[in-house]
Amino acid sequence: MRAAVLYEVNKPLQIETIDVKKPGPHEVLIRTAFAGLCHSDLHFIEGLYPHPLPVVLGHESAGVVEEVGSEVHYVKKGDHVITCLSVFCGECDNCTAGRPVICTDTSVKMLPGEARRLSKGGNTVHTFANLSGYAEMMLVHEHAVVKIDKDFPLDRAALIGCGVITGFGAAVNTAKVAPGETVAIFGCGGVGMAALNGAAVAGAGRIFAVDTNPAKLQLAAKIGATDLINPRDGDPVERIRAALGGKPSDGVHHAIECLGLKLTAEQSFKVLRHGGTATIVGMIPFGQNLEIHGADFLREKRIQGSSMGSNRFRTDMPRLIDFYKRGKLHLDDFISAHISLDEINEGFKNMKAGKVVRSVIDFKAL
Repeated sequence: MRAAVLYEVNKPLQIETIDVKKPGPHEVLIRTAFAGLCHSDLHFIEGLYPHPLPVVLGHESAGVVEEVGSEVHYVKKGDHVITCLSVFCGECDNCTAGRPVICTDTSVKMLPGEARRLSKGGNTVHTFANLSGYAEMMLVHEHAVVKIDKDFPLDRAALIGCGVITGFGAAVNTAKVAPGETVAIFGCGGVGMAALNGAAVAGAGRIFAVDTNPAKLQLAAKIGATDLINPRDGDPVERIRAALGGKPSDGVHHAIECLGLKLTAEQSFKVLRHGGTATIVGMIPFGQNLEIHGADFLREKRIQGSSMGSNRFRTDMPRLIDFYKRGKLHLDDFISAHISLDEINEGFKNMKAGKVVRSVIDFKAL
């Protein structure tokens, strides 16, 4: 099969022909239909996060089941599925406590470098996030997929697999935005736009969209932002505080950071009202620390992380599909471009330049 392989950080991905194993007892082989380009993959391409090389990146995918292992009963050949890196065992303390997104069973949620599913010339090509979506086929654990109706468009489904569940879930599951509350979204890319969409569906009273890209701010307004803040026009923290009254105690109930930058993570904490919560979604570079004002904790301000939108993906993803069908989830607006696998490096360049919300690789699987 063809796949995009990362051999060296800060170098273009190489389109190669590699081999994939047959499914083991609890594994599913999927023919990839679509895969989204996510900023998280770019972090690994640029070496901001470590991973054994060579590796096939990609973790936002949807496709069609090609073959199943002997013990798989949840899906069968021909089923349409969304994949999710939140693979779960269903038996560890976190899974049984209702937090499968942070499953601790490393025999299922394998650590980087552990999987031996892909190879080239007899040498291991590493699997990324237990998925490796930038390939024509994916071999995954059965608990890394959710089955969906065959009439649902698979390019939209792919987005739900990471960007949408991560952003929407950060607002609804992690932050638990309540009706009437104020929210600031830092970064209006694919994840930020989904977080904004989630806050709007949750009934937020006022939503501040913060981004330097005017086109993204326009889309944010369409999706539900009430206030558009371009940091190039002035300090976003001061402007949001001023819009909410200007007193030291004024600020938002929730700030959701979706860029993965030290600056914006710190701003998300600074912009909180007393008792507010900052939720950090973006992947801040590995090893980098944040600086926040310790005395603010006396005002019961909080800062927390969010992994994949704190999802229970086999519950959440069907609900997101229902929101889309009812016109509440704006998936059509999130896709900026369909590209081929051969155009993947150009797609990442466009992402880094801020030209797209989401580019989706079309494998022409159907």
